Amino acid sequence: MCYKTFQEILKASGSLGACRMSVAAADDEHVMETVKMGMDAGLVTPVLAGDEKKIREIAGRISLPLDGVEIIDAPDPGAAALEAVRAVSNGTAEILMKGMVNTSDFLQAVLNRDCGLRNGRILSHMAVFQIPGFDRLLFVTDSGVNIAPDLEQKRAILENGIGFMLDLGWIEPRVAVVTANEVVNPKMQATLDAAALADMAAGGQISGALVDGPLSLDMAISLEAARRKGSGSPVAGRAELLLMPDIETGNVFGKSLIYFAGAHMAGVVLGTKTPVILTSRASAPEEKLNSMALASLAKLRSARKQGEAIS
Repeated sequence: MCYKTFQEILKASGSLGACRMSVAAADDEHVMETVKMGMDAGLVTPVLAGDEKKIREIAGRISLPLDGVEIIDAPDPGAAALEAVRAVSNGTAEILMKGMVNTSDFLQAVLNRDCGLRNGRILSHMAVFQIPGFDRLLFVTDSGVNIAPDLEQKRAILENGIGFMLDLGWIEPRVAVVTANEVVNPKMQATLDAAALADMAAGGQISGALVDGPLSLDMAISLEAARRKGSGSPVAGRAELLLMPDIETGNVFGKSLIYFAGAHMAGVVLGTKTPVILTSRASAPEEKLNSMALASLAKLRSARKQGEAIS
């Protein structure tokens, strides 16, 4: 299965039922409005960690019903983050969302040795874009966590991304390892890494996807460019996931899509026991809702697959 729009993601996620979402430092109106959107869309049932008095006051102002909603009273944002993470660890919640807490404090709680969500993998960010005029959702990693990953880190980031897409329902996603051009150049480390990753995939060391590189951006996403350059790669022109060489490339590319191409975005952090929704206060409401839908769909589908495997 391959979803082409966020609307399809929202519909698919909602059809599986509401996912229990723990919210760290929920005592903020913008955060609570996001939670309300997710509840109204049938995506989530929240567990709210934060200042209980403020949470109830805000809920009254925005007409958010709290019947059946668990509230964990933790006025300090750092403590609220830890309690929200603990709710996922102990099974009270299934996915996690950052609220009004500093990102470093939030991630410190996520990586807490006693109750955190470590699973032995590298943390990485996955951005997903719906671009006007483009025929598919475009996945991009890593544009938010790893600054200048080496070959082994790129492999781990790639495995996070492929696993996430498989959980969402993709079958053998097409992955382009993006560089400035499609020629291996000893003076450009990114092209050497890209070729090595493609070789790893061809040899079965990276599984679940078709991986090719090095590929320039035009070769990765444009069939016309691939034809002109004579590429016979099954990935060229058809890439669904772009592995970026570094955080600057990924970040600038993503923001260019939003501000110049009018793209809609969603994003999650991977490499933990469950997808983590980490959006900024400035993020558009649609981005937050789409991010919830992605995390919820991946978690619910993954849980269903595991249940089927056990049975």
